[in-house]
Amino acid sequence: MPRGRVLVIGVDPALISGWDPEPVIAAVARGQARFEEYGIEARLCLVDLDDDPEGMIVRALREQEYACVVIGGGIRTYEPLLGLFETVVNLVRRHAPAAAIAFNSGPDDTADAARRWLD
Repeated sequence: MPRGRVLVIGVDPALISGWDPEPVIAAVARGQARFEEYGIEARLCLVDLDDDPEGMIVRALREQEYACVVIGGGIRTYEPLLGLFETVVNLVRRHAPAAAIAFNSGPDDTADAARRWLD
């Protein structure tokens, strides 16, 4: 069974206006449950895009050591957030240089993305 602490970085779906966040919130919960099934300690860092997301990410990266950091698709695949995505990758490199960086295709496969680097 894989071991190592994982940080999952994403956009807080509850703070995005103009859409129903419930399906994403449910998918994030399913994804977190997968970490528990695998016996992997995982911490969520869901950022508010309007309230210093970089600062929140730096604080999370400094609080603990991580074997892997998963950067979610909400940051990675939404073209207007390309600059933030680049910033997040560089923050991980700077503040958690020993951590692997992984990418999920959606909230449901986040644990599997991390396991690729923990196994």
